[in-house]
Amino acid sequence: MPNTLFLRLAGPMQSWGERARWSMRDTAPEPTKSGIVGLLACALGLNGDADLRILSQKIRIGIRCDQPGTRLVDYHTVGGGYDEPMLLMADGKPKYIPNTNPKLPHTEPTHRAYLCDASFFVAIRSDDETVAQLAQAVQNPVWIFFLGRKSCPPSEPVFEGTGDYSTLEDALSQNLPVTEERGTLRAVLECKPTDQDAVRRRDEIDSLSRRTFLPRYTRDISIEPPVGKEAA
Repeated sequence: MPNTLFLRLAGPMQSWGERARWSMRDTAPEPTKSGIVGLLACALGLNGDADLRILSQKIRIGIRCDQPGTRLVDYHTVGGGYDEPMLLMADGKPKYIPNTNPKLPHTEPTHRAYLCDASFFVAIRSDDETVAQLAQAVQNPVWIFFLGRKSCPPSEPVFEGTGDYSTLEDALSQNLPVTEERGTLRAVLECKPTDQDAVRRRDEIDSLSRRTFLPRYTRDISIEPPVGKEAA
């Protein structure tokens, strides 16, 4: 039975906030685990904190960066110009610009980062039953998919098949793109804290409603895709 689900995450724009707070909405250079869990939750129709936490803890992910994409930072404003201000203060009251008469709604400038024309190959490992359930759901999702933000739809079907592999590294060595010149692709593997070169991140979902996350560890590896003549 397959123990690995494969996804292809490609689109004109993606954004995977890992340290996004307030007016600065960043993007990680590859999909975050919380973002992958969110996509799978859309497929399954899950939105409760307990369900998302269980799903996140049941899977381990690896991501191959086939096309890292180009980083773009866009300027947005939130609030202002509305009859009822969208922005509220900590006490729940509307936020206005000080010393204005009549009172004018506060406008918050924000900077939001995106990855343009990126493509990622994702391997998701779990038990056979969970992989089979996820594979079925991804092909018949309850809710539509988006790549980190709702303004970022995928440009192709995300389901890329299933397989049985002993490690995430072995799984990501499958379905490699053919290149014209010799080189390597960056891949990010979920790992143990004690593994060599492990990097601590904070994208393991704890509570979506409270937007709290737990630590997780990853390590980078390089994978060499076949050159055109080798693949022939």
